[in-house]
Amino acid sequence: MSELDVEAVDDIDAPAGIDAAEYVLYGGKGGVGKTTCAAATALASARDDTATLVVSTDPAHSLSDTLEADIPATPTRIREDIPLYAAEIDPEAAVGEGPLGVEEDALGGVGELLGGDGMFGGGAGGAAGAGQAEDPIGGEEGLLGGSMPGADEAAALRLLLDYVDDDRFDRVVIDTAPTGHTLRLLELPETMDSMVGKILQLRERFSGMMDNLTGMFGDDQDVDAEAGIEDLRELSDRIEHLRSILQDSRKTDFRIVMVPEELSVVESERLLAQLDEFNIPVSTVVVNRVMQDPSEVLGEDVDIAGPNHADCEFCARRWQVQQDALARSQDMFRGHDVRRVPLFAEEVRGERLLSVVAACLD
Repeated sequence: MSELDVEAVDDIDAPAGIDAAEYVLYGGKGGVGKTTCAAATALASARDDTATLVVSTDPAHSLSDTLEADIPATPTRIREDIPLYAAEIDPEAAVGEGPLGVEEDALGGVGELLGGDGMFGGGAGGAAGAGQAEDPIGGEEGLLGGSMPGADEAAALRLLLDYVDDDRFDRVVIDTAPTGHTLRLLELPETMDSMVGKILQLRERFSGMMDNLTGMFGDDQDVDAEAGIEDLRELSDRIEHLRSILQDSRKTDFRIVMVPEELSVVESERLLAQLDEFNIPVSTVVVNRVMQDPSEVLGEDVDIAGPNHADCEFCARRWQVQQDALARSQDMFRGHDVRRVPLFAEEVRGERLLSVVAACLD
């Protein structure tokens, strides 16, 4: 980027604060720019002294690169001048602690009695391992009679349960994983709530047996079992709380990010329909990497390099492809705020260009 371009970007009025819900989630197809949008929104939010946490649940972390900061797995303040906090959830580390935050032996030996590999069947993803004997009660898929969603999504959900009620933050901005992972994440409140209910039912069913087998497992094991069941009941309540937050349009805004290409439009339409099934509110659709002059998108003259449709045949053809995709997506846009972000000549990282993105999203 030239010196002139940097000066021009600095002249743009960076949004100080945003008019947005308490919880903002960016979702969409992989590689469409969710991380960029989340980082830009979080920066703008924190500029008016709103304590803001931006969280990445995408296993392929790029939030650190976008914000040009070292971001750990737990919420940490990354700016001294504004209250901006960030965290990149480490699914593998979280799974090591137990996807539900409850150790499997907390059921007081019920898992072992039921056969298989414990309450999660074959482990992450719920698939039975090669050569695993069929579970006498739960079948090949484990005692719960169904597959356990990906353990990384379960771990991400468990950590989000902690972050959404953290008094340190006035707003939480979430950079979600690509669409397929995101949908599994959104399914988890229902799935895990069902799992918890089944576990509690099994505990009640085997309570008499466990009383008779106290000597086998020991008094300490029984005490651990009761504590574990109480943890599961608490988890069930927290899952219900998260569900109510995600479905409350006054608190949550799930923003779909897409690029003006046919495949992205198709996937975004599918995501919008599935979010509607979950009763997750979507008020904003972000169209990223639009081949328009940045001045047209921002509505003000800015000296940032843009496409030359008149002299660049490639630019003209790509713009026609984008226009066709945008025309197809008109039905999807209806009833939503549509924000366009131009395609920049430079990679969007660091505060200067993120400020431009934030201005486009404002």
